[in-house]
Amino acid sequence: MQFHTLMVQGTTSDAGKSTVVAALCRLAQRDGIRVVPMKPQNMALNSAVTVDGGEIGRAQALQAQAAGLEPHTDMNPVLLKPSSDTGAQVVVHGKVRADMNARDYHQYKTIAMSAVLESYQRLRDQYALVMVEGAGSPAEVNLRERDIANMGFAEAVDCPVILVADIDRGGVFAHFVGTLACLSESEQQRIVGFVINRFRGDIRLLEPGLEWLEQKTGKPVLAVLPYLHGLQLDAEDAVLTQQEGKGRFRIVVPVIPRISNHTDFDVLRAHPDVDLHLVGPGQAIPPADLIVLPGSKNTMADLAFLREQGWEAALHKHLRYGGKVIGICGGFQMLGQQISDPFGVEGSAGQTLAGFGLLPVSTRLEQHKQLRRVQGHTLFGTQAAAEGYEIHMGVSERAPDCAAALMLDGVPDGAVSADQQVMGTYLHGLFDHPQACQAILAWAGLEAPQMLDLAALREASINRVADACQPLWDALRRLQD
Repeated sequence: MQFHTLMVQGTTSDAGKSTVVAALCRLAQRDGIRVVPMKPQNMALNSAVTVDGGEIGRAQALQAQAAGLEPHTDMNPVLLKPSSDTGAQVVVHGKVRADMNARDYHQYKTIAMSAVLESYQRLRDQYALVMVEGAGSPAEVNLRERDIANMGFAEAVDCPVILVADIDRGGVFAHFVGTLACLSESEQQRIVGFVINRFRGDIRLLEPGLEWLEQKTGKPVLAVLPYLHGLQLDAEDAVLTQQEGKGRFRIVVPVIPRISNHTDFDVLRAHPDVDLHLVGPGQAIPPADLIVLPGSKNTMADLAFLREQGWEAALHKHLRYGGKVIGICGGFQMLGQQISDPFGVEGSAGQTLAGFGLLPVSTRLEQHKQLRRVQGHTLFGTQAAAEGYEIHMGVSERAPDCAAALMLDGVPDGAVSADQQVMGTYLHGLFDHPQACQAILAWAGLEAPQMLDLAALREASINRVADACQPLWDALRRLQD
């Protein structure tokens, strides 16, 4: 492979950039090429803890797996974690730098670009191929100044670009032609070809359009990728869609405004015993066997949101009928007696908010974020193996007579109520380990739950998308012959 760097950009968000990069990483690995993924700037509330003790987007952790690597902060040097509609926590090289509004961050991009180029150079020195993912679309002309995510990066490192569009959205030819029209001449020349993603139907009906596109733009269509159903791949952005479940055990999850790490529920989506229901704003709260409160980037605001939506009364009714409740990270904090914010981490300094009062736990939000990978076992029923990661600003203290939920790296974590109906933990990936998932579902009341290996499903999905992208990989190699 002669490219030392290749960038995958999209005509829109969710065009399939993350998946294509993961597939190309796997294909390069199969060919014996030392490949590494990179996303200069990511905006996502789904993050992963890296081998060097920082955090990056979940999509880059998945791409690292596809490349046969441990996740590292250089793979995603700038991560933006939205805390409101106009503000975000800025994470650089895996560590929190500041909370900024959109205008301040735009000015900060010059500094951020220096961090991006430092990471790129380190990766370039270690690997034969750097496979780079863009963000959003390069056609966002209002963001062109100081751009570090798309063409600004490509121009800085002088790399070729392939442009991906999702045909399932409709208007795929307009997406390609319109995107090119918004680019400068040098940026247009940098694009070496197009990729049409998520195609289903008779390819012969598409061929006249492909010929028109190539004649119109003078650029080749490198591949038409099929629509693949049933993939188990980590999502980058905080977007949840309802999925019809066929299992006998109903689990309900509220979709809160600042939900984080909703990949915690990927295994439940795939589990044959589970009927997973996602409840959005204004929707009726259905009966459930288990309610799970997810993580949150702004726990206090999302706690207030849940109260406004009637979840407090719903939780008490659910428990009166014998249901179980689990809170993960921010959801765990909400289940306690109170959350205090002495330093103004999430709002006004000194603010205190009453929790749902379902666990004898009090939480204090701190300025230092805790990031670590952990492993251990559950402390209820049989001691099932568990592993995952922690990403949180809060410190929670249990009452002396309250039992912990898990033992992680030799330290008690979380809490379980005296009546065994409510559990909370800081462990993201709570359900990912097959033994832990089976034990938790049994604790929640599911008889003889099946064991599901999410890691094996994810690996199989990476191979499926790689197989589908083989024509693209072959086309890229021919470009260099």
